[in-house]
Amino acid sequence: MGQIYLVRHGQASFGSANYDQLSELGLEQARLLGEWFANSRQKFNRVVTGSLKRHRQTADACIAMLPKAHRIDTDWETDPGFDEYNHHEVLVRHRPEFDDPEEVKRFLASSPKAKYAFQDIFQAAMSRWMSGEYDGDYVESWPVFQNRCVDALQRLVESADKSQNIIVFTSGGTISTICQHILGLSNRQTAEMNWTLVNCAMTKLFYQPGRVTLSYLNNYSHLEWLGKPESITYR
Repeated sequence: MGQIYLVRHGQASFGSANYDQLSELGLEQARLLGEWFANSRQKFNRVVTGSLKRHRQTADACIAMLPKAHRIDTDWETDPGFDEYNHHEVLVRHRPEFDDPEEVKRFLASSPKAKYAFQDIFQAAMSRWMSGEYDGDYVESWPVFQNRCVDALQRLVESADKSQNIIVFTSGGTISTICQHILGLSNRQTAEMNWTLVNCAMTKLFYQPGRVTLSYLNNYSHLEWLGKPESITYR
């Protein structure tokens, strides 16, 4: 039986002009994960990333912490099927004024509770996207995104040997959607799960021919070990 570790990228640059860039904390989260793997003497047969910059940065920082003997000795693989949905498009189809990053900054700076209000807005934007009523408004509709994520998982499993350890650096929406496929979750449950996934947390799958099962979800013990609540982030 093989194992697939799905790793959500470290904290990105939320609210900036370029979200697809790890923050300093995001890089530290990735290094802590790498240290955790090193201490547990974990070795991977394959390293796979989505095509986004934050995926590769997380992979670079994490794998660099492994001892040389445990580092992958073949080229890493890139599969855009593991990319995140376009969160900017999902948001602005619901609130067009947020097409301007400066408007998002102004909104977040408007009150101490603005982040909670923004989360409510984004949840409503997700509901619109996932409803199926407005599919023509999006470059990638919710059903298309679902199929893309599941296809990426199936490609990975079909190309894997029976007992490989594979690590995939990806995003929260992708991980949630893969878990939806495995567990038979509703769209509402999937959206709620997505909000709970921690930056640089791990979700572990077991695979064998014709079957993929969930071992554990959203494990971030390597971040809790520090005893610093600020190291645990969700955006």
